[in-house]
Amino acid sequence: MTAVHVPGLPVIESGQLVSTSPATGVEAGRLPVATEADVREAVGRARAAGEWWAGLGFTGRRERLLRWRALLAKRIEELAELVHVEGGKPVADAIVEIVTAIEHIDWAARNAGRVLGPRRVRSRLILAEFSGHLEYQPYGVVGVIGPWNYPVFTPIGSAAYALAAGNAVVLKPSEYTPAVGQWLVDSFAELVPEQQVFTAVHGLGDVGAALCRSGVDKLAFTGSTATARKVMAACAETLTPVLIEGGGKDAMIVDSDADLDAAAEACVWGGMTNAGQTCIGIERVYAVDAVFDAFVDKVVARAGQLTVGPEGTDIGPITMPGQLDVIRRHIDAAITSGGRAVLGGPGAVQPPYVHPTVLVDVPEESAAVREETFGPTVTISRVRDADEAVTRANAVPYGLGGSVFGRRRAVAIARRLRSGMASINSTLTFAGMSTLPFGGVGDSGFGRIHGEDGLREFGRPSRSPGGGPARCCRR
Repeated sequence: MTAVHVPGLPVIESGQLVSTSPATGVEAGRLPVATEADVREAVGRARAAGEWWAGLGFTGRRERLLRWRALLAKRIEELAELVHVEGGKPVADAIVEIVTAIEHIDWAARNAGRVLGPRRVRSRLILAEFSGHLEYQPYGVVGVIGPWNYPVFTPIGSAAYALAAGNAVVLKPSEYTPAVGQWLVDSFAELVPEQQVFTAVHGLGDVGAALCRSGVDKLAFTGSTATARKVMAACAETLTPVLIEGGGKDAMIVDSDADLDAAAEACVWGGMTNAGQTCIGIERVYAVDAVFDAFVDKVVARAGQLTVGPEGTDIGPITMPGQLDVIRRHIDAAITSGGRAVLGGPGAVQPPYVHPTVLVDVPEESAAVREETFGPTVTISRVRDADEAVTRANAVPYGLGGSVFGRRRAVAIARRLRSGMASINSTLTFAGMSTLPFGGVGDSGFGRIHGEDGLREFGRPSRSPGGGPARCCRR
């Protein structure tokens, strides 16, 4: 009997994970499925490799990471095509993703020594005769469980910083994009052939669970909030520390003095790039009454121009087939509860694609407002003023990112958002700024990648030389 593949849905055949394009069903890759023993062995090999890697010091690691960065830049079109085939993302969007990842590799490599290296810490009067010394030692082996929506940028956001800090990394890519994850590992091995410093294990959720229990010294996870809770529970069995980036339901606030053209452009980009499959994507907008109608018109005009399809379009397929049901349910719930579709609507879901959908007058208790949709849809709500907008924006359990458009009050409004990050007169841009930390609060998780905080996330405060506590010495 011949196996029947649903485009984009990973299957296991003869011990191999088979990945296919969600748009065409074309096979993108076959990777061996790891057993629990395989995962433990991978971590064991990584531990030995990590000792060698840490011994290279910041200078040795920097040189190798910068060579990896250069290789990714040289082969960007090859990698972008693989991202496109395996996940359905338009090639242009894939290139933007890879360029952003390259920037993070570069920053982590160049700044790890400054941020994590030994430094003297001043003492206070009560211990004036002592001097303090602090540095950050690598954990050892860091496990990374990556998502499918940004299969290059997001894993590298943890892996590159963990590697720069001196750790070995074992990556469990999403089962929807394993070929991309393996490509990253293989490209790194081309430049660092001496030891298996960066490796991958493949499979479904059970392989991720095995990685949690494998003896890694820390685990970084990106994915849904529901899966994040399972990851934390598994890691809690061995008190393995975790870094969690869960889901999001990010809001944009449009104040009365906002540049509406810029706000509408950012709304469409922030909500519908990558077919809306972005954790920090804009899913809700709160526009004050004075500008609501004009803003909606501008968003509809821009979103209505987006093209949808497999090649050369603005919006590609929904990567995970099951997400189509979620998107359809949210649109239906919005309409049933009294909302209106001013663009798209129930008919916008045309598997494996979803056409741009803009919903207005949707009650705040609707699933379309409170739950993560992960599709090219956005709800726009009329509010009395910025205070009401902030109250509504903060009323969901998520708290990943956000956006504020305005002039006089924009910064003050952004400070009141219950989120890990916020853009002012832009959206999504904080993800590309390697100098800024990235992470959320509430159901969106905790811990930070990127920036100085991201480097420190993968090192433990310690003394030099060797392990142990931070030290103090009599002067």
